[in-house]
Formats: sequence, structure tokens, C-alpha cells
Amino acid sequence: MRLLFIGGSGYISTATSRMAIAQGLDVYLLNRGTTVAELPGAHLLTADIHDREAVRAVLEGLEFDAVVDWIAYTPADIERDLTLFEGRVAQYIFISSASVYQKPPTHYVITESTPLANPYWEYSRDKIACEARLMRAYHELGFPVTVVRPSMTYDTNLPIALGGWGTYTLADRLIRGLPIIVHGDGSSLWVVTHADDLARGLIGLLGNARAIGQAFHITSDDVMTWNQVYQHIAAGLGAEANIVHIPSDFIARVAPQMAGSLMGDKTWSVVFDNSKIKSFVPGFEATVPFREGIRRTLAWFSAEPSRRYVDESVHAEMDRILGIYGKAVG
Repeated sequence: MRLLFIGGSGYISTATSRMAIAQGLDVYLLNRGTTVAELPGAHLLTADIHDREAVRAVLEGLEFDAVVDWIAYTPADIERDLTLFEGRVAQYIFISSASVYQKPPTHYVITESTPLANPYWEYSRDKIACEARLMRAYHELGFPVTVVRPSMTYDTNLPIALGGWGTYTLADRLIRGLPIIVHGDGSSLWVVTHADDLARGLIGLLGNARAIGQAFHITSDDVMTWNQVYQHIAAGLGAEANIVHIPSDFIARVAPQMAGSLMGDKTWSVVFDNSKIKSFVPGFEATVPFREGIRRTLAWFSAEPSRRYVDESVHAEMDRILGIYGKAVG
């Protein structure tokens, strides 16, 4: 099977690319070439996906059994992909987001039939609009779309709500004994998924004719509270978590840039029913518990000093929020 991954060098997509290659699939990665993961066996196609002529040039003469777009975020991105791939591919997989599900949720157990609505986060509303456009193309034109909705997924990143996504900053605070912020009282339920587990589910959908016109979330069944998420990270570092609980709406008010991610996703208790992906991909099971997966992540950071980037602006923002909250509560 010949695959085209648009993007392919991010936290989730790198793990999927690596697993697909290991399974003998013929993987092509289309990206700008500015961030290239070490993926022996992958074919690299260098072009900016937003430059249609450049993309057409590098794709000329190539045919693919499936295309996975990891970096489509807006309806304009979908219109571009429809122009590029309509009538040219047997399956197109759109990477959406589990944050598209109804917020606030009317029930904490989420299935694929849970309504899609998110008044808090533009990112999620754009993903909803992308899904709607693709499903219209499926119903009207037979465009062979499959939608995948990851929730918080990690590999070489720390799966956190606050503290510097994609950096080592939260770990640095824990090691130094600095206070960290956990939204709410930390007791809301949450699910984090190792990228290897998501990759197994996604690869199982490739070439699966039954998956056309369908949407799936692919998550772990390992449910934790947010307090436990941060405590597992601290334990992996051999540190104690100095947690300060701050209400989500307070954080959103004093740091508006965090409002979408918090109020539109991580504030609410959610548990995902993975029955659908298991029924379409027999034998699928998320097998990496967080206590093990986070130790893999921390070992990756430890293996190379250059990976342990600490963003001082994140430190400053955490300290600013903590200071404002401290004064507010006296």
C-alpha cells in the first residue's frame, strides 16, 4: 500500500509513519522539509502544501492508495485537498480533534454520536467545519473520507494542560520544586493516549472500505484525573508535584490565550468509548498505560540535552497567573 502523509513529522504523525514503514507500507511524506524526523525508509517530498503548483509538481506521476492530512485546520485547507485528490485516491483520512465534541458535555462518556459543538474554541469550530465539508463531499461526490479524532496524544511531548506544550518547561518547574498550575480542583477525568496506540488504530483503518464515510476517535481506556496526570509526570522525574489549583474560568480571564484550550476542551470530564474503532479494527487495544508511556517520554528528553528546551516566557506566565491568583484569594 502506497501512502501519502501530508505533514508526517509531528508528535503523532512521526509515530504513525514509523509504524507504517515497519509494517512494510510505502510511505511518502510531503512537507516543507524544515522539520524532518529520522524516518529511514520514507520517501521525502519537499513542498509547501499551501503552494498548489509546487505540490502538483512533486506529486506528478504518483498515485496513492491513501492520503492522511495531519495539518489541515480550516475549510480552506479542505478545499485545497479536494482539488488535489478528488478522483485520485481510494481513501482520504482527515485528522480532526476530539475537542469537536459538545462542550459543555451533557454526559461524560463520549461516543462518535455525541453532538459536535464547541462555542469556546475557534480551533475546534474550524475542525467541525472541515468535517462537515468533507462529509458533504462524501455524500454528494463519493469522496472517500475517513475522519479520525485524536484526543490529547503524546510521545516526545508532555501531555499537559498548562506549562509549555512541546517544551521541557513543566518538567523544569517540577524538578526545581516550583509551583505548577492544575486547572480546577484537579479531579476532572481525562484521557491521554500514547502515539503508538493511536498509530495502531489509524493504520488499521487504512484500506478499510467499511471506514469510508465514518468518523472515529482513537484513545486510551486509561482514565485518570488531572491531578494524577501531573503526579505521574512528577514521579517519573523523581520529584514532588507542588500543585496549585486555580479555577479554569479564572485562568481564562487573566490569560485569554488559554481560554479556548481550557474551556473548549480540558476543563470538562471526558471518557471515550472506543467500541467503534475496536469493531472496525479487530484486535485493536491501547496497550501503553500512562505511567509507562510518560517514562518513555522523559527518557527521550533525558537522552539528549538539546531536547530539554525551557521556555522562560512560559515560566514568567505561570508565575504571573500564580501571583494574580495569590492576591485574589488573599
